[in-house]
Amino acid sequence: MSRATPHAPPAAPTPSPSAARSGLLSLPGLPSLPVPWAALAGYAATRVLGLLALTLTAAATGKDGWHRLSGRWDAVWYTRIAEHGYGYQVTLPDGGVHADLAFFPLFPALERALSTVSPLDAATAGLLLSWAASLAAAWGIYAVGAHVAGPRTGVVLVVLWGAYPTAFVQSMAYTETLFTALAAWALYAVLRDRRLLAGALCVLAGLTRPTAAALIAAIGIAALATTVRERRPRAPVVLGALLAPLGWFAYIVYVGVRQGSATAYFDVQAGWGNSIDGGVALARFITGLPWPAALGLCAALALLAWLVVLCVRQRQPLPLLVYTIAVVVISLIGAAYFGSRPRLMMPAFGLLLPPAAALARLRTRTAVPVLAALALASAVYGAFTLLGSGPP
Repeated sequence: MSRATPHAPPAAPTPSPSAARSGLLSLPGLPSLPVPWAALAGYAATRVLGLLALTLTAAATGKDGWHRLSGRWDAVWYTRIAEHGYGYQVTLPDGGVHADLAFFPLFPALERALSTVSPLDAATAGLLLSWAASLAAAWGIYAVGAHVAGPRTGVVLVVLWGAYPTAFVQSMAYTETLFTALAAWALYAVLRDRRLLAGALCVLAGLTRPTAAALIAAIGIAALATTVRERRPRAPVVLGALLAPLGWFAYIVYVGVRQGSATAYFDVQAGWGNSIDGGVALARFITGLPWPAALGLCAALALLAWLVVLCVRQRQPLPLLVYTIAVVVISLIGAAYFGSRPRLMMPAFGLLLPPAAALARLRTRTAVPVLAALALASAVYGAFTLLGSGPP
């Protein structure tokens, strides 16, 4: 296995003058970017297919598919926070406590803001926010993929992310799309050496999900590598790295002050069964399965490990590689409900870059049916999972 070494990523293609006149959007702190219509259309098609599968399956089973998107599991907690603020908790029959302080504040704050200025209720506002964020995430993923491996790979990468096995969550009032959008654009900002912008986006990501720790690590390690390579600290690089953890840290401090304990946030997470145990719970879960299921799960984990190896062999840029590996590790070392782990890994879109590059090398008439089959399988799986009893 070859080792990944820090190196300057290839320069992004310069848009043509004609493209500059029609189809570019200028983002603060970044060069003008062509709107990747093919990538966004392909991504939207995967999600429309998922919603269609959900609608048909719900009609056939007599269930309410729309309610599954905006009114169950974590979405209910976000809506409650948006409507009433923090302070709600549930005591379980075994004495355990589920407190709403486990949920980071940016998404419910946006739900509240949108429902305040529009006729939408908080639940519907959350759904629209998630859908809008999914398009922003798709564009950001394309930007990273195109920068690293070319526009064609960027398009395929976006479609693969939309056809991820648990991609149905991208259509729910959950935080995965908002977090992935912020993470993708923060990583792209690092790749384009816009470190202050990357740090600012990471602040927002840190107010969205605890997984922002992976993004903080990526920005920090990239800053250290840049400083060592250039043999001098640059103010934007250092300030961006110092800015990055402020959102995450601010919420941890807020919970600590509110609860009167420095470890309060982690105690709240432990009440949900989400404490860090180094993978002990995962090992126990595997050994408690019937042997065919255990072998299948071990094969899935081996595939995950192989994808990480391929990311290293592909020589992905250091910040993307650190972020991807950190998201995977964080998702596996917690004691959380096992069924949620694929969802927790979904923001690690870098895992899909090696298969995206392989598919991009195929002829279009070969790649399109493969992507369509993956999208259909994801849509069917998502429909039956959403209409089931357990949370994603």
